[in-house]
Amino acid sequence: MGSDQPAGAARGGKRSRLRVGVALLGAAAALTVAMAAEGIEPGTGRRPGAGQGPAAVSVWIAAGRPAAPVPRGFLGLSFELSTARQIGSYADTGNLAALLRSLGPGVLRLGGASADTRVAWTDAHTPRPAWASAVLTVGDLRRLHRLALDSGWRVLLTLGLAHYDPHAAAREAAAARAVLGRWLAGIEVGNEPDSYGRHNLRSLPWTPRRYERQVSTYRRAIAHLAPGISLAGPGVSGSSAFVRWGAAEARRQRPALLTGHHYPLRCDSAPAPSIEALLSEHTRQREGVSLARFLSVSRANATRFRVDETNTVSCGGRTGVSDTFASALWAVSYITQTMVAGASGINLQGNPARCTGYSPVCATSPKRLAQGVLHAQPEWYALLLTSALVGDRPLRTRMVSQAHPNVVVSALRAHDGGLRVVVVEDDPPSASGVALRVHVGAGARTATVLTLSAPSPQARAGVMLGGRAVAGDGSWRAPRPRPVSVRGGVVELTVAPSSAALVSVAPSARGGG
Repeated sequence: MGSDQPAGAARGGKRSRLRVGVALLGAAAALTVAMAAEGIEPGTGRRPGAGQGPAAVSVWIAAGRPAAPVPRGFLGLSFELSTARQIGSYADTGNLAALLRSLGPGVLRLGGASADTRVAWTDAHTPRPAWASAVLTVGDLRRLHRLALDSGWRVLLTLGLAHYDPHAAAREAAAARAVLGRWLAGIEVGNEPDSYGRHNLRSLPWTPRRYERQVSTYRRAIAHLAPGISLAGPGVSGSSAFVRWGAAEARRQRPALLTGHHYPLRCDSAPAPSIEALLSEHTRQREGVSLARFLSVSRANATRFRVDETNTVSCGGRTGVSDTFASALWAVSYITQTMVAGASGINLQGNPARCTGYSPVCATSPKRLAQGVLHAQPEWYALLLTSALVGDRPLRTRMVSQAHPNVVVSALRAHDGGLRVVVVEDDPPSASGVALRVHVGAGARTATVLTLSAPSPQARAGVMLGGRAVAGDGSWRAPRPRPVSVRGGVVELTVAPSSAALVSVAPSARGGG
């Protein structure tokens, strides 16, 4: 597991500046007129004589030319391959299938460092190697198939490359296709191969060219036994490596899916990872740079890209950061950011046996782990909120404010012609919150809001979506929609600090906002 960036703690307790949307709305003259109508001084973003209270934020949405829809199966989870047998056993017990179903269709990735260092494929023709502490078998694949059938989630499977054995990899890929069938989302060769040299899995210098020769041999062996199978890669440790490793993969190998990993904070950074750093503007800005790096290679080669492993802090997460409500606020923001950027999906990394690190779901005791009774952690609520956006089309936004609240606003066009607006307010509880005015079009008449909240960013319990928690059986029941004010085509609401909200605007009589 890698990271694109060092931890960036905010200095002096100052609020982060307001982040701007992906593009400006309209011509400069039109924007100046609109700002004047709001009583905002052009060039300052400030309202003359503004007093204390919630920061006034105005958002304009460019209704025309929406981006491509967020793909079906955009959301996903990622677990170590060493847990595949355990995850597969939950097809017959526990609540994992119900949890997955509550998000709609998704992708379950099995990979991580264990795919290269601890787990080996075994069958009648492939004995267990001496280095392997765990194995994957046809029986494990059959259990995963039952879980896929029950949940509606497809499986992205990582084959080990570090212990070089293309023939065993080909037999594994062929078995996966035979057992999983249409539920096999793809085969990924190797986990973070760019870091093999640093981890003594290859002799130095370990270069993209050497990697390409080895992965090409794997691909030929797989194509011989399982022709036409969807291949993914390179699954690099971060976007800085993707420029070299991803570019070569895209140009020469032409995989069906480009993959890479992202961790905003490093476990070994100084200062240590913190909630303040996780929710800072500095982190958001670097994440935008990282996504742009990934997608520049993706678009240049007309190949889809998926962030197939990500979470808050590398090395399994940090207690007091990764297991708190702050991680849910980060996840809502980063998931919507990947949607708007044009990625094809995202997989949040987890560990069902560890609730004190990063994991959207986990078991609170060894007994519950064996029974498959998993607990929804704060990040799971971020997945629930953003699942409503699948199929929507991202829109450009422009924001101005009288102050500098640490807030992010994204907008998408729903399939029925309505609008969905996601707001993440990352300021600490001592802040005043945000008085939001979203210009949604003169034809808009009704809107509702779904709020994601908790007692504090540090909270590990008490997380609510729409005032409701996930039930013990893994289900979540949406509450009756709470209406918000719409006046003259403007949605008005106050968003509390350290919270997120999903605003849904019904289709207007004029066909859009």
